[in-house]
Amino acid sequence: MSRRVPLPPPPPPAEIRAWPDRESLLADRAKAMTELHRRSIDPKRLVLLWLTAAGFAVGWVFFESLLRVVAEDGDLFSVLFGAIAGLLGVGCMIPTGLVVGLGIARDAEIRQRLWQWTALEWDPVRDTRFGSPVLSLVWFIPSFLLCASGLWLSFAVPADAKPGQDTPADVALLMGLGFIMWLTGLIGAAKAVSHYRWAIRLVAAGSAAGTRQQYATAQGGAHR
Repeated sequence: MSRRVPLPPPPPPAEIRAWPDRESLLADRAKAMTELHRRSIDPKRLVLLWLTAAGFAVGWVFFESLLRVVAEDGDLFSVLFGAIAGLLGVGCMIPTGLVVGLGIARDAEIRQRLWQWTALEWDPVRDTRFGSPVLSLVWFIPSFLLCASGLWLSFAVPADAKPGQDTPADVALLMGLGFIMWLTGLIGAAKAVSHYRWAIRLVAAGSAAGTRQQYATAQGGAHR
C-alpha cells in the first residue's frame, strides 16, 4: 500500500536559508505553492467532503432509529432492531466525523504553509496563475446552496411540524440532516472565501512588487 505523499515543508528559517540566488528561491517557492494550492482547492476534495458528510448522514439516519424506538416505547424486537441500527449509526458517524475533523486540521496546516511560502518573496510572473477565481467559485456556489438548504431544513421543519401528525423523531431526523448539510456547506464556503482572499492578496502584492521592480530598473537605467 502506497503512503500518502507528505505536504511540502514550510520555508526554512532565515538564518539557515541556503538558496544560491533569487531565481532558485523563486523556483522552490513556485513548486511548493503549486502543490499546496492543488491540495487546498482541488475540486476532488469537495467531492470527498460531500461523500464523507453523506456517510455521516447515513449514520445519523441509523442512529435516529434507536431514538425513535426509545421515544415510542416499542416491543422487544423493535428495541433490539433499534439497538443494532444505533450501533451501526455510531459506527458510521464516528469515523466520518473524525475524517472531517482531520480534514479541517489538515486544511489549516496547508493554509498556514501557503501563507508562509507566499510571504517569503513575491514573484509577479509565476503568481498570476494562482489568481483565477474559478476554483473558489467551484467550491463556493454549491457549498452556499447546500448551506442555505440545510438552514432552511433546520428551521422550516420544526416551524411547520403539526402535533399528532409529525412525531418528535421525524422532526429530529430532518433537523439533524439539515444541520449536517448546513455544516458541510459552511466548511466548503469558508474554504472558498479563504482561498479567494489569499489569491487576491497574492496577485495584488505581486503586481505592486512588479511595479516597484520596473520603477527600480527604470531609475537604474536613467542614472547610467
